[in-house]
Amino acid sequence: MSRLLLDTSAYSAFMDGHREARYLIDEADEVYLNVVVMGELFEAFLRGRQREQNRAGFDRFVASPRVKIVEIDEITAERYATISDTLRRAGTPISPNDLWIAASAYQHDLEILTTDGDFKRVPQVVTHLLS
Repeated sequence: MSRLLLDTSAYSAFMDGHREARYLIDEADEVYLNVVVMGELFEAFLRGRQREQNRAGFDRFVASPRVKIVEIDEITAERYATISDTLRRAGTPISPNDLWIAASAYQHDLEILTTDGDFKRVPQVVTHLLS
């Protein structure tokens, strides 16, 4: 069973027609976004010239019964701390937003779909790096 957590770059790649992103997301059993990714996307929509179209496309995407929103809770915060400590000790920190995304994946046993190689440094999660 394929359960993907999209980061912002994977969602953008999918919407831009990236072949691999489209295939993996279309074939996934379940697709997840977390509220951090949503915040990054909403900010990008506000800065863009096609904000209404981008938001409408997002709303259609999340209306799919295969798409679920992952909330952030106390367990996510504990996973965040574990990942952050691991990366700090290794000397390979990542951005706070990426930590929250990784923590969500860790908590819910989801594979991260991304174009961002930073997630490969997180030993607690499985990452599929789009080419």
